[in-house]
Amino acid sequence: MYDVIIIGGGIVGTTIARELSRYNNKVLLLEKDIDVSMGATKANSAIVHGGYAESHSTLKGRLCYKGRREFKRLNEELNFGFRETGSLVLSFHDDKEPLEKLMENGIKNGLEDLSIIGTKEIMEIEPNINPNVKYALYCKGAGVCSPYEMAIAMAENAIKNGVELKLENEVLSIEKKDNLFKVETNEDTYCGRYVVNAAGLYSDKISKMVGVDDFEILPRSGEYILFTRGTGEAINSVLFQLPTKFGKGVLVTSTYYGNLLIGPDSNDDVDKDDTSTHVDRISKIYDKASFIYDKIDPKKFIRSFTGIRARSSTDDFIIEETKVKGFINVAGIQSPGLTSSPAIADMVLNILEKSGLELIENPNFDPYRKPIIEKKPLKKFSEIKDKIDLPLGSKGRIVCRCEQVLEKEIVDALHRGIKVKTVDGVKRRTRATMGWCQGDFCKPRVIEIMEKEYGEKIDPKFDIEHSGVNRVQKSELLDYLNGLKEE
Repeated sequence: MYDVIIIGGGIVGTTIARELSRYNNKVLLLEKDIDVSMGATKANSAIVHGGYAESHSTLKGRLCYKGRREFKRLNEELNFGFRETGSLVLSFHDDKEPLEKLMENGIKNGLEDLSIIGTKEIMEIEPNINPNVKYALYCKGAGVCSPYEMAIAMAENAIKNGVELKLENEVLSIEKKDNLFKVETNEDTYCGRYVVNAAGLYSDKISKMVGVDDFEILPRSGEYILFTRGTGEAINSVLFQLPTKFGKGVLVTSTYYGNLLIGPDSNDDVDKDDTSTHVDRISKIYDKASFIYDKIDPKKFIRSFTGIRARSSTDDFIIEETKVKGFINVAGIQSPGLTSSPAIADMVLNILEKSGLELIENPNFDPYRKPIIEKKPLKKFSEIKDKIDLPLGSKGRIVCRCEQVLEKEIVDALHRGIKVKTVDGVKRRTRATMGWCQGDFCKPRVIEIMEKEYGEKIDPKFDIEHSGVNRVQKSELLDYLNGLKEE
């Protein structure tokens, strides 16, 4: 029997689990997929937002900055990759009023690092963008992170501190009887005193299982374009256009590892499981981003992807104990959910404590988690060629030549308390297959290591089924853009 059962292994569920592991409670984390961070957590803008865009009247507006302030500490403890870059909301008009309203709202949300700057200061920060920019709202403390690495780090540290993780456990029903919840999955039945519903896109379905149906999740898709490593080095901060009712618009940023990332667009006519990408949509993203930064080279495009945002019918975060005592909904966590996640976890723990959960500190809690990989400059191919050709098991052997991932790093990733069943899972932990060739060279080499370490065969078809399909290819994008130019 568990004190708390958490449903959902995204950034919110894993962060709540990690915070609960500070205390002497028996905690279970259930995830329906084959790994943590398989939903919106692995397909988003990877931005640690400032906290000025969401209205102070909303819960997401009040939690964003609180969460943002925790990232530096959390990264020092968990080593998932975070860099403070600053952000700019760019305006190409003489009217400063929209930026002033954003700044006023940010101040209400508690921000102390906002300023409106003019063309000269903007170009000093970002010399490579459109020089016709007039004004920008500058937020010094915004940044970028690696969101899937963050969720994996949270889960690993939670497991280290006593949390149990059950993957491939899809919740089928929840019944409350005699102050206990019986949670039935496709694999087993679990009992707990409290249930935290952090099931993302399916949080409305989980909530209805206990008779709470006062919201719906309305999926909103956003497509992105990712370019090869190094393409983001010309961009120093996160570049936004003025936000609309559909979100913050197409952004231009460098990822934590230096890839140029542009997107997302916004589409409400989408199924919850449809993560395909479309050449017409990403070409529009390319055009909008090119207005800000016109040096984007489509030939350096390596991948398109789609994230599905768990937008609630209330258009705000839902974080509350429901009418069913002991059942806590953590739903509708769309942007800025990643940034808010540490503050969301704190709020959930306060709700649990007020509901009767005793939080006695775990004297053996260890907040630290060693990195699997560390960000480092890539070497010339001539410097690493001899290490690529080494046989399996050799010291210093490089498995992925694009991202220069070592065999020992992959072996480390496979033995951290979560069994990694796919190359995609290895990719999110080590960056192997994330480079220019997108796994054409190193995927068989990664599978070879997995089979050696786990002593079982890895089915490549299984990996494809769980890694996303229907991605726009580079040739398809180039043909489409060339066609538009000819028109």
